[in-house]
Amino acid sequence: MRIRTALPLSALAVVGLLTGCTTASQDLGSTSTSTSTDGAEAEAFDPAAVAEDPELAAMVPDAVAEDGVLTVGAELSYAPAEFLDADGVTPVGFDVDIAAAVAATLGLESKVEPSTFDAIIPAVGTKYEVGISGFTIDAERLQVAHMVSYFDAGSQFAVQSGNPDGIDAADLCGTAVGVQTGTVQQGELDELSAQCETDGAEPIEVLPYDSQADVTTNLVGGKVQGMYADSPVTAYAVEQADGAIETLGAITDAAPYGVVVAQDDDELAAAVQAALQQLMDDGTLTQILDGWGNAEGALTTAELDPSL
Repeated sequence: MRIRTALPLSALAVVGLLTGCTTASQDLGSTSTSTSTDGAEAEAFDPAAVAEDPELAAMVPDAVAEDGVLTVGAELSYAPAEFLDADGVTPVGFDVDIAAAVAATLGLESKVEPSTFDAIIPAVGTKYEVGISGFTIDAERLQVAHMVSYFDAGSQFAVQSGNPDGIDAADLCGTAVGVQTGTVQQGELDELSAQCETDGAEPIEVLPYDSQADVTTNLVGGKVQGMYADSPVTAYAVEQADGAIETLGAITDAAPYGVVVAQDDDELAAAVQAALQQLMDDGTLTQILDGWGNAEGALTTAELDPSL
């Protein structure tokens, strides 16, 4: 068993660089490795241990089943959900493991194809068959795609350790905050900034980056005063920064992640929903998330296009 050691911050910066310049598809191997967020070694998840369910495999549309591969769009700098391992090539993370498990249940292999985050959903149904990349389910996304829930996450801020600028998470007017492009956090910050101006205060300087690794690196380096991301991502970034940054305020706005399927592909959406539900029922989903220190986020019901 190969155990992946936690990436140092310098490696996280490399992740951002590699993600920005990589265009070739990345094939998932037969195993994926994990580590708990407390630094203890966790048992590696092996998608080969997930048995095909013939009944669920029969639900897969012929166009997907034909080559035996489920193509997955992902932005590979959002640790611990999805990022590149220390070799700079291999996709790892709990979303990568979940993609492999869903594919195996449906009698397929998964192939992760790297992309910028905001380019994934428009390409699902053409370039990618699904998108699995920490997508929070929201009304805007449900207007253009199917989404199947599997994990619950909130949002959380982080600042440099000791909060040298005295940032108040409840009043961000006049501060510079880094965020990954296309995330719900970017939209929330844009709305908060507009409210600052309405109230006669300085707007928030919202600084979007294609890579979450770049957001974290720029916070450590002082180019932004704070960062805002999904709670498991913020917690993981704090751990990897080795004391350079800390969380600020409570986790807010808990909402589910969803696997993205093309809006006109009802068959594949139903197959993905059934596969995720099976992984929930047999404990595989919790096993995967536990290996990445996020078992508490596992959902017990895979909902297709849940009501918000």
